[in-house]
Formats: sequence, structure tokens, C-alpha cells
Amino acid sequence: MSLQIDLERKGIVLLVRLEGELDHHAAKELRQQIEDDIITGQVKHIVLNLEQLTFMDSSGLGVILGRYKQVTANGGEMVVCAISPSIKRLFEMSGLFKIIRLEENEQFALKTLGVA
Repeated sequence: MSLQIDLERKGIVLLVRLEGELDHHAAKELRQQIEDDIITGQVKHIVLNLEQLTFMDSSGLGVILGRYKQVTANGGEMVVCAISPSIKRLFEMSGLFKIIRLEENEQFALKTLGVA
């Protein structure tokens, strides 16, 4: 299964919905799509909705960590929401929840960033 990427801008927040498998094949495309919005300066924060993500490997973690560094360097924040149990475990084991906030759902994540 491939990765479906849905990007939606809500003000200065980029809402990223992922469905399928985030592996080394899909990581490059995801990185490029998100970077395009960050580099133009139109995005300050990122919300990752991972409810439909079924698999992620270390290259997926690398893409997320890299985009986290980009947005925080610009004074922004990354929030993860609606995460599936298997992906949540991967985040816990990798320590990403020590730096990236987890919210219950997309609406609440957007609200905490002032966009809702």
C-alpha cells in the first residue's frame, strides 16, 4: 500500500493527513511537499493527523523529526493527533513525544494553535 498525503492550510497551520504506509519510498515525497510550504513562510505550525497511518519506518520518523526542527527554528510548533496504537507505540519508543505534543483529535489540535 502506498501513502496518501492530504495537505490543507488553515491560516499559518499546515494540516497533514497521512493514510497508508510511510516508508523510505514515500518519505522523500512527504518531505518535499511539507518543505515547500515551510520555505515559502506561509506555514508556522504543523498538525499531523496519523489516524489512518498503518505503518511507519525509521525514514518516516526522520521526515517528521526534520520538519519538527524546521518549524521550531521558525518559532512554530508541531502537534500530532488521532494517532493509531501501533504508530503511537513507535513514537513512544523513539522518544518523539518528549518534544512533539499529542492531542486527541484534529479539531482540538487546531484549537490549541489558535486556529479553529
